[in-house]
Amino acid sequence: MSIAPSASTLIRALKKSASKKDATSVSRFIKTRKGQYGEGDSFLGIRMPVLRQLAKDNMDLSLTEAVNLLKSEFHEARMTALLILVLKFQQEDETTQAQIVKLYLKYSAYMNGWDLVDCSAHLIPGPWLMRRDKRILENLARSQSLWDRRIAIMSTFHFIRQQHFAPTLKIARLLLNDNEDLIHKAVGWMLREVENRDRNTEEDFLRKYYRNMPRTMLRYAIEKFPQTRRKQYLNGTM
Repeated sequence: MSIAPSASTLIRALKKSASKKDATSVSRFIKTRKGQYGEGDSFLGIRMPVLRQLAKDNMDLSLTEAVNLLKSEFHEARMTALLILVLKFQQEDETTQAQIVKLYLKYSAYMNGWDLVDCSAHLIPGPWLMRRDKRILENLARSQSLWDRRIAIMSTFHFIRQQHFAPTLKIARLLLNDNEDLIHKAVGWMLREVENRDRNTEEDFLRKYYRNMPRTMLRYAIEKFPQTRRKQYLNGTM
């Protein structure tokens, strides 16, 4: 008789795959020094393919245990919890999907890394809100939490993929004056994704706001523009 997976059994499995060398490398990449966004985070040093396979093998983890896993001190455990929630969201009925979205937003403080947000926001709240009231994203964009604000803009990646750009542009406007580099990069990235599908839409937005954008946000947004046009934006001569 098989034993139902739990947060503790998954953490034990993760520890068996741990690599001190990879943990040291990743911790530098995530910025874990004092005062940085990842301060105090703990890493086991496990690559994403391993985490994805573990998530796939433990999709029957209950939502309660998924939350317990999301609360783990280990970054890779939190990642695994989110990967499981993504898989469950994609296969469950609307009632369970609603529960997953509610838990996702309730425990967003545990998604304290750009990779944790970016692997899940466009795959859980994004599709859920596609045909629903999106004002919750505006609330997240106004949050004091860096991670809530990143969830707000990254959730719109799902809409972009459906050729629906208005929510991204609305959240981008709300985040124009954000102080965090991780938000500048995320907003610029999503604007670039809009440009990949409809350059006119992105340029309409840029002409109005590019002079007020943080430099990093603008650079990300125009990364694929022809060199001459890119220089015009950077020099403020559009």
